[in-house]
Amino acid sequence: MATVPLIEYEDAPADVRAVYDDIMRSRDLKRVNNFWKALANHPPTLKRTWESLKEVMADGALDPLVKELVYLAVSASNACEYCIHSHTAAARKLGASEAMIGELLAVAAMANETNALANGYQVPVDEGFKVAQ
Repeated sequence: MATVPLIEYEDAPADVRAVYDDIMRSRDLKRVNNFWKALANHPPTLKRTWESLKEVMADGALDPLVKELVYLAVSASNACEYCIHSHTAAARKLGASEAMIGELLAVAAMANETNALANGYQVPVDEGFKVAQ
C-alpha cells in the first residue's frame, strides 16, 4: 500500500497534468504509472524527476536497451520491486530476451557477491587498476 495517495489524472492540478501529458506522449502510454502518481503529491519532485529521467534515459553513447538493463540491474541490487517490474517490462519492450535478463541478473548478483567479499576483506586496489590522473 502506498504511503501517499496516488494522484489520478482527472484529480491532478494543471502543473501535474502537464508532466503526466509529457510522460504519456514521450513513452507512448495511455496512462501514467503509479510511480508518477505517487510523486505527484509533490509537483516539484515529480517535474524534476521526470526531466532528469528523460535526459538520462535518452539515446546517447548507450542505447536505450542497455540503459534499461543497467537500470534493472541496479533496481535488483537495491531490491526495488516496483523498479524491477517497470524496467523489466521496458527492457522487454525494447527487445530484451529472457536469456538476456537472466544473464544480466546473474552478473548483477555476482557483482554484489564479489563486491561484498572485496569490501569485507578490505582488499587493496591493484595499482594497474587505477586510472592515471
